[in-house]
Amino acid sequence: MSDHTHSSGHTPGTAEPEQGSITRTLEIEASPEIVYEVISSPGHMARWWPEQADFTSRAGETGTLVFGESCGCGQAETVPLTIVEANPHRRFSFRWVYDESHAAPGNSLLVTFDIAPRRGARASTVTMTESGFRERGWSEAVARAEHRDHSQGWGIFLPRLQSYAAELVSAA
Repeated sequence: MSDHTHSSGHTPGTAEPEQGSITRTLEIEASPEIVYEVISSPGHMARWWPEQADFTSRAGETGTLVFGESCGCGQAETVPLTIVEANPHRRFSFRWVYDESHAAPGNSLLVTFDIAPRRGARASTVTMTESGFRERGWSEAVARAEHRDHSQGWGIFLPRLQSYAAELVSAA
């Protein structure tokens, strides 16, 4: 897995670079069909990321992710999400981490999984991007802390996605 953390840049002389997005690229030994299912299906997603996931994989649908003590949060936390795009075997994206009644640019973070076939579609390259840290309107300290926490979290959970998808292939 390669780890690329992109920022929207900074002007020379400013003390802090902006923390705009997080991008990670993974090579997964599973077809795009399997990878898409593992990323977009609540039952599969709960095996590698949140402890519970409840949503329908259609653009515009809303649902929840539940993170518990195993995530280091100390207590269970329910986080709303809204599916933005569900393009089978190619892209799955959602907005999350929002306080208002619905997710929109400026009040949420956008997570996008782009899936590309490799090795004759027997394996996949997955690029995960999480963006919107700057657009949330958080203070510099909060934006930096959220970016750091999410970057560390993806560093834990994306390898689980990678191994879980590969396990499904070997079990078939």
